[in-house]
Amino acid sequence: MAEPLVELESVSKEYRVGGDHVHALLDVSFVLPAGELCVVHGRSGSGKTTLLNMIGSLDRPSSGRVNVDGREISSLPEHVLVEYRRDTVGFVFQSFGLIPILTAAENVEVPLRLRRVEPAERATRVRELLRQADIDDRANHRPPELSGGEQQRVAIARALANEPRLLIADEPTAQLDSHRARTIMDVLRRLVDKSGVSAVVSTHDPLLIGMADHLVELRDGEIVSQDASPAGSSS
Repeated sequence: MAEPLVELESVSKEYRVGGDHVHALLDVSFVLPAGELCVVHGRSGSGKTTLLNMIGSLDRPSSGRVNVDGREISSLPEHVLVEYRRDTVGFVFQSFGLIPILTAAENVEVPLRLRRVEPAERATRVRELLRQADIDDRANHRPPELSGGEQQRVAIARALANEPRLLIADEPTAQLDSHRARTIMDVLRRLVDKSGVSAVVSTHDPLLIGMADHLVELRDGEIVSQDASPAGSSS
């Protein structure tokens, strides 16, 4: 059996707030095989963002292990984690995070410039990424000229620029209406199916849950259920 892409082993995260200890995550364990779309759902404050931060190495667990792509990232030094976040993971956030003065194509190009990819290769890669995210017809528009759904598709294309194995999307549809939210999830579903990238997406929108291969439900920092969704069980 192939090694899982993501594996959490009894992960807990505790914060000190005043004189109290708050458990953002409590003894969380789950496995995500490569090439799957995992949806993490639960009410606000359930621990979804903290869980994604553990996988993306934006935070470290208080206890437990986080393994991604065969490495225990929870124990790596920061300079190695910088490379991990750059090369293995692509991040998509609900606030889009685009640079307003740059066009959609230029925003997607930023990670490639940082890696000093040759101009001709950059141009080809940007065109392909915008096409994959179904936003190539808006390549020369700046973020203020794009709808929320279009901006999020640009953000997804940018997250894929360095060909990550894992895409992490924290509430990527929270600022969108139901139609645009469905469009974003369609894009993510297609990327997983056709591009081989794996994705972990947090949401509180029940309409999007059925598009996942794997479901994880959090409540008060604990996993209360995890199973294959209809999308996963039909494949």
